[in-house]
Amino acid sequence: MYEAYKANREATPEDIKASVPYIKKLLEAYRIPAIEVPGYEADDVIGTLSKMGEEQGFDVYMMTPDKDYAQLVSDHIFMYKPGRGGQPAEVLGPDEVREKFLVEHPIQVIDILALQGDSSDNIPGAPGIGPKNASKLVAQYGSVEGLYEHLEEIKGKQKESLKENKDQVMLSKTLATIVLDVPLAETPGDFLRKDPDQPTLGALFQDLEFKTLARRILGEERTVASVDANGQTSLFGGPVEGTQGQAPIGDRRDIESVEHRYVLVDEEEGISQLVKLLKDQDGFCFDTETTGLDPVAAELVGLAFSWEAHNAYYVSFPEDQSECKQRIGLFREVFETEKIWKTGQNLKYDLHILKNYDIEVKGELFDTMLAHFLLKPELKHNLNVLAEEYLNYRMVAIDELIGKKGGPQRSFRSVDKHVAKEYAGEDADITWQLTALLKKELEELHLTDLARNIEMPLVPVLMEMEHHGVTLDVDALKQFSGELREGILTTEKEIHDLAGMEFNISSPRQLGEVLFERLKIAPDAKKTKTGQYATSEEVLVQMADKHEIVDKVLEYRSLRKLLSTYVEALPKMVHTKTGRIHSSFNQALVSTGRLSSANPNLQNIPIREERGREIRKAFVPSRADRVFFSADYSQIELRIMAHLSGDEHMIEAFHQDADIHTATAARIFRVAPGEVTRDMRSRAKTANFGIIYGISAFGLAQRMRISRSDARELIDGYFESYPGIKAFMEACVKEARDQGYVRTMFGRRRYLPDILSRNSNVRGNAERNAINSPIQGSAADIIKIAMIRIHRRLESGKMASKMILQVHDELNFDVAPGELEAIRLLVREEMEQAVSLKVPLVVDMGQGRNWLEAH
Repeated sequence: MYEAYKANREATPEDIKASVPYIKKLLEAYRIPAIEVPGYEADDVIGTLSKMGEEQGFDVYMMTPDKDYAQLVSDHIFMYKPGRGGQPAEVLGPDEVREKFLVEHPIQVIDILALQGDSSDNIPGAPGIGPKNASKLVAQYGSVEGLYEHLEEIKGKQKESLKENKDQVMLSKTLATIVLDVPLAETPGDFLRKDPDQPTLGALFQDLEFKTLARRILGEERTVASVDANGQTSLFGGPVEGTQGQAPIGDRRDIESVEHRYVLVDEEEGISQLVKLLKDQDGFCFDTETTGLDPVAAELVGLAFSWEAHNAYYVSFPEDQSECKQRIGLFREVFETEKIWKTGQNLKYDLHILKNYDIEVKGELFDTMLAHFLLKPELKHNLNVLAEEYLNYRMVAIDELIGKKGGPQRSFRSVDKHVAKEYAGEDADITWQLTALLKKELEELHLTDLARNIEMPLVPVLMEMEHHGVTLDVDALKQFSGELREGILTTEKEIHDLAGMEFNISSPRQLGEVLFERLKIAPDAKKTKTGQYATSEEVLVQMADKHEIVDKVLEYRSLRKLLSTYVEALPKMVHTKTGRIHSSFNQALVSTGRLSSANPNLQNIPIREERGREIRKAFVPSRADRVFFSADYSQIELRIMAHLSGDEHMIEAFHQDADIHTATAARIFRVAPGEVTRDMRSRAKTANFGIIYGISAFGLAQRMRISRSDARELIDGYFESYPGIKAFMEACVKEARDQGYVRTMFGRRRYLPDILSRNSNVRGNAERNAINSPIQGSAADIIKIAMIRIHRRLESGKMASKMILQVHDELNFDVAPGELEAIRLLVREEMEQAVSLKVPLVVDMGQGRNWLEAH
């Protein structure tokens, strides 16, 4: 009827599209009808149902904030408008509609909409006639038709607009009218409330991880496990009130519905028999139960083993640590033999715990968490999720055993041994079952080599790094904190002087008012949804040339962040037991395969800003006679780009050992390398690290503070200079569109479901990831290979030096006296020969009394 109807609306967001099938399934499980009639809008279906309900004696409430529905309101049909911003819901009957729209009858709302138009539906109306005038005209003439019968009584521009746009107004009335005769098969009886289909609803809640909703709707509260007089464990206690006799959720299994044999081993004779059984296996699963999550300080409470589905053994350990060490020593041989492979979930933690008791786990390792990360990097990888996904099995939660919910938090040590046996045995059993399934899937997706040669062997390397930790010079940080505080006060005064007043610089509201109302540095300043001026770092960086106060504000924020995030926070993270910082390196978090660091995040220690670099001074060797040694890949991502793209010009530049940014500038600006200026090299450097990751002309213009046309010219010049890179980038995007993922040199996958999105911003981000991931992921894989090889050589050479930190393309070492030259040679060899590329891998090295000197 009208091609432009709702044409101004954006495409449906991808997340909504993905959610609709689940919404329909949930409605079906709740037994709430969902009605779809081809060719009609939801408004029409609701209008028809409302009138049908009214005719059959029902009072009908239409839950909507949409003003169009006001035309349907009658003595028995109401609008139920949900509250917003903390306001209560509003019910509109005939009186409320009359008052709101200034009409005699709700049906006249159609005429008002016809005149004023509706921007949300793109209904044109009559130009120049707004809501107030539309209400006045309809009140005076009753309807659009009545208005046109008395058009000669209208004066001025209104008359002109109405006359010229009559056909448009009449069309608008038709478009605004809700249809009341949609052909429906449903009757009011179909809408009677019914009890939900609890098994189906519960299964959906499990799939969607709606745990709180499941408890609220289905009464799925669980109790702490208990043991009856016969020693039989009931992990969930008795049925919760209101759930007795309830069917299990879907066909999901759990510990009570699956036959299993979990054996408690609590005597030395039983341990001896268990050790003999373990020695006869090709491989087994093991899982530690401890007193806490801190791997350096946690004590061992129990060990679970499994090598056959539905069977497990649980060994309980005494609280006395000397006795505990003696008992765990009985398992040393099976853990330290290379002949038996071991599997587990998040094995790095278990290796930490055993190292606390001087046991080193050897043999091939398999970690179900890491295997799932390789298969589905975007998802969660905890054991509960894996059990549900692969085995349709629901595991008992640790919280239910140690009272984190509904009771005081307690150590696992306080849990009854028979209950602990069931919990720990289940962990080991399920992990063992998952191992075979995940190995098969890795094989099918050609990820076995990546798992076996890179991810799994890296586990003990990271554990050793974490366990050793890094030493912090707390006194140096205290001294630096004084300097920072002085800098903050000085910068604060400079900002107040530039503003001509004192104000709270940390208050976005006050800062926005000073910048945009008092100093008026940007007349078109953006505001946030709350009505405040936007003052984020991203916004301020773009305005740095508008007024010198902006740079001072950015400096002030930087100083405050350095003080709070690092200088004050780091000393608090020194471990009381070791006197060192023990950061945790996570393999299963970043989709590209990069390692991340947490508690604290040592990979974010600043390096670009002069003041930020001072923090690195506080990272020192473990003893005064040792040296801090650093090795850093030189431009590894550009070298990988040269290798993967095969671009002959970039490959040639690297083989000639030319400065790649100067070489790039010379090609883009068509000058000899000796004529490249500092500005040219800077622009080429930004282009090298921006364009290869798919940065747009707009993004490059913002980053370099140049015009968009200059940025476009720079990008065009870059691709003309390096045609192989452009072809590679296009191939990456095509691979992602065709397959849904891209791969690194070693087969690691990055899935990109948004690559076909209709939303240009979402699609653009996916395309950038398609280009970035093979490069960044390959760089991550290469340094992991180097770490594994370096670690093995340190061990085989019985060297006292330790690898202590990994920061993206950089490795750091705590070097023992007399080993520096050997370490230098060893590290260069393994890093530069980790993989063979079309260009040489180059490593920059340094050493000193601290991280800053070494780097």
